Amino acid sequence: MQGYTEQGRLNIASTLHTFINEKVLPGTGVQPAAFWQGFESLLADLTPVNQALLDKRDALQEKIDAYHKEQGALDQESYQAFLRDIGYLVPQPDSVSLNAGPVDAEIATMAGPQLVVPINNARYALNAANARWGSLYDAFYGTDVISQQGELAPGSSYNKTRGDAVVAKAKAWLDDVVPLSGCSHSDVTQYIVQDGQCLARTSDSQTRQLANPACFAGYQGDASAPSALLFKHNGLHFEIQLDRQAAVGKSDPAGVKDILMEAALTTIMDCEDSVAAVDAEDKTLVYQNWLGLMQGNLQITMTKNGAEITRQMNPDREYTDTDGSKLTLPGRSMMFVRNVGHLMQNDAILLDGEPVFEGLMDAMITSAIAIHDLKNNGRFKNSRANNVYIVKPKMHGPEEVAFANTLFGRVENILGMPANTLKMGVMDEERRTSVNLKACISEARERVVFINTGFLDRTGDEIHTSMLAGAFARKAALKTEPWIVAYEKANVVTGLECGLSGKAQIGKGMWPIPDQMQAMMDAKVDHPKAGANTAWVPSPTAATLHALHYHQVDVFSVQQELENTDFNGLTDILTVPLMAPDVQLSDEEIKQELDNNVQGILGYVVRWVHMGIGCSKVPDINGVGLMEDRATLRISAQHIANWLVHGIVSRQQVEETLARMAKLVDEQNAGDAEYIPMLPDLDNAIGFQAASELIFEGTRQPNGYTEPLLHARRKQMKARA
Repeated sequence: MQGYTEQGRLNIASTLHTFINEKVLPGTGVQPAAFWQGFESLLADLTPVNQALLDKRDALQEKIDAYHKEQGALDQESYQAFLRDIGYLVPQPDSVSLNAGPVDAEIATMAGPQLVVPINNARYALNAANARWGSLYDAFYGTDVISQQGELAPGSSYNKTRGDAVVAKAKAWLDDVVPLSGCSHSDVTQYIVQDGQCLARTSDSQTRQLANPACFAGYQGDASAPSALLFKHNGLHFEIQLDRQAAVGKSDPAGVKDILMEAALTTIMDCEDSVAAVDAEDKTLVYQNWLGLMQGNLQITMTKNGAEITRQMNPDREYTDTDGSKLTLPGRSMMFVRNVGHLMQNDAILLDGEPVFEGLMDAMITSAIAIHDLKNNGRFKNSRANNVYIVKPKMHGPEEVAFANTLFGRVENILGMPANTLKMGVMDEERRTSVNLKACISEARERVVFINTGFLDRTGDEIHTSMLAGAFARKAALKTEPWIVAYEKANVVTGLECGLSGKAQIGKGMWPIPDQMQAMMDAKVDHPKAGANTAWVPSPTAATLHALHYHQVDVFSVQQELENTDFNGLTDILTVPLMAPDVQLSDEEIKQELDNNVQGILGYVVRWVHMGIGCSKVPDINGVGLMEDRATLRISAQHIANWLVHGIVSRQQVEETLARMAKLVDEQNAGDAEYIPMLPDLDNAIGFQAASELIFEGTRQPNGYTEPLLHARRKQMKARA
């Protein structure tokens, strides 16, 4: 049992209370008494408002369920009229003018990859923060972007044939992005800087210039023998690194040892979907790591290749500019923090004996921690525009965005921040937000710096909202239905219509298969082509590779072309992706779908509940590692719940599949010494019971969310341990 410290109407878990008073508040200018008094007032005023918004979600869902029971087949005209009558669809403003004030370049005027990482894992958080720069040679060598078959197979030691293929591919890329006049970069024997220009000498003793000299941005070392050459293309930087003594550089005619890419411009440090944080112990760790990032002193000691190393945040990168002056570029990714949404409560703090809404707690505490960045208390600066960037997930419609806007204003007042210091990222991942996106942006137009599409949660909400409309198509087919195409396009068009270009990020979702980077390279170029100036990737290596897409596509030019697009898409967005009436699934097709869904649920849930791992690479039914978090779980659980409701599968089939897949998941994890298996006693395997509940109680879960059941079962597991 966690001990509490009483503070007025609040009872704060003592470990969290001590952390805030002794670690967070010193240096912020906020006194503990003022912090807790202000926090108590905020909770007292906003808790009933928060609850009323959740009650409205439930009331709307009840009306939609009743409508589907009565109507049968959907008629779009009457359906939309019904949604307007109940207040699900609201009037959209004629125009929205975004006015969030000065925003950091990484968000407003640069286009590049974005990472999302569980903030309770310090190693992941540091890797992400440092993924602002990544080795292109390593990204090519270590992934399937270059074939891993035959003589190109990586092997257990360095494969020179593969290495040569890496260098050839990288220099071909240089020829595309920063071409030389009259020769290839592969012909260069020496690079020099002369009169502020990058010059290349070739094997035939010729000196060549860049075809576009303006791409050259600076250098490191001596001008006559630089150690690095800095270039800027489509707003992104990269370095040609030179060292004739290095393992690769000594065999390169020009001494090139690597190309260092500016990669993850921004990172979302996640307190939500990728994190298993259910109590004060967990939440304190979350906040400790955020504090370490804001103060620049987060570090871990680890063993790598038999040696003990300390990993910490990278310093800024310094160069000599083309005019001879000093040039400094950020060495770290610009950090957002993703707070928890409006739904969940956490007993780390009690108000009048009841757990407080976790989203209110996150807003207050993560903002207080970020004061250290605003006051320059740390080793590094995160926001040079002196903002705090908070991504707010899982909001349903403009009322809930307006509530978050009010919450942020209250926090600013308590903490003594200038108005609109707390900037907001609005995740367009719930159906009621998608169909009212313009109104949502309008409600926080002085804060919005980020919108994105989140296919995973958006699909989970799609299924739950229309649970009684009919049986949904197979899960893979959902990605090809008209609603998803319209949703993705409407998000970009609406963002541009509201003036986000040059002021905010328009983002796209995650690539889920970390080991299939060539497939990512083939598919994910569509995101910048669609006008998104950022998109999520699953690893620093993926960020390095995805950065190539932003050199390939000038996103801001694409946005200019799209700015006057007349597109609504509402009818397609509201076309529920049901199974076509003439589709008759075979027994084998149903079994395949059920096996796939159940295996994915168990593979993720057992690690979440038994081990407290909120996001990880989980093998699918074919052994392919997929990035899984609560959003993917929401889809699978809701999909089976829908098929149960409509008689596609039976409870007996699902129970049989759960037992069979539990055996497979245990076998897949047999090599993990920390894994806690479900068998042989499934009745007492808490993770197995959680997975079963997510399916069989799926229709009763608020908006189909998985958090209430997962949190309850994880707390049970921690108590047992």
